[in-house]
Amino acid sequence: MSEQPQTWHYGLIARWWAEFNGPDPDELAFYRSVIEVDGQPALDLACGTGRLLLPLMSAGLDVDGCDISSDMLALCWAAAAREGLSPRLYQQAMHDLHLPRNYRTILICDSFGIGGRRDQDAAALRRCYDQLDSGGMLVFSHYLPHYDPRRWSYWLPEQRQQLPEAWQEAGTRKRAANGDEIELRARVVNLDPLEQRLTLEMRAELWREGRLEEQEQRLLVETLYFRNEIQLLLLNAGFADVSSLTAYSGEVPTPNDTFLVFKARK
Repeated sequence: MSEQPQTWHYGLIARWWAEFNGPDPDELAFYRSVIEVDGQPALDLACGTGRLLLPLMSAGLDVDGCDISSDMLALCWAAAAREGLSPRLYQQAMHDLHLPRNYRTILICDSFGIGGRRDQDAAALRRCYDQLDSGGMLVFSHYLPHYDPRRWSYWLPEQRQQLPEAWQEAGTRKRAANGDEIELRARVVNLDPLEQRLTLEMRAELWREGRLEEQEQRLLVETLYFRNEIQLLLLNAGFADVSSLTAYSGEVPTPNDTFLVFKARK
């Protein structure tokens, strides 16, 4: 197996995703409609803790899940068991994708370009192409590099002198179902505009009855892509009928849009 992507979706951060990250209704409705139109079975690639996977399964759709993080998948299994669901889950990186059945639809929600290198991202799209039936659809959401003005400012040399950012004095703290409190804070460590690579660091803390019980720090490396780059990557991977839409409205993107959905048919 090739070098694995670097993400922070483990430990306390995985638990945060399971406890507090639910699907947006528009997002869930969009992916459900895509699967209903383009066909089943479907694959939720980078499914995490099942934020989309489990509601889609509960709606009666035939959807498998795949993620690189064993911690996220374990939490997905636990949530599925509580709901009486039995998903097919696979632990694989996108660029190593090799599953026992093909799909009519593959979805990737907010995860393309996270953790890996450019060659791995290109390989991931080729793997998706191979994993689809003829006529199958790949659909995924993607934030453009300028969606966050603060991070976008670090493309300027004088702004990058401020990196790495200082840690915030306080992060975002939420109470879990068992009474534990988890606090997250994130910072930009580096941005390389030549390679279009962003390095982020997350600090996660577990608080119990006012005492700090655990602390973790993890890095996430993200390759930044503009719209035309992704469309070229999809064409080079073999896809046809490649399009981009304003997420999740289905409208033609404008220069003011920074969050897109890409659709590509095999």
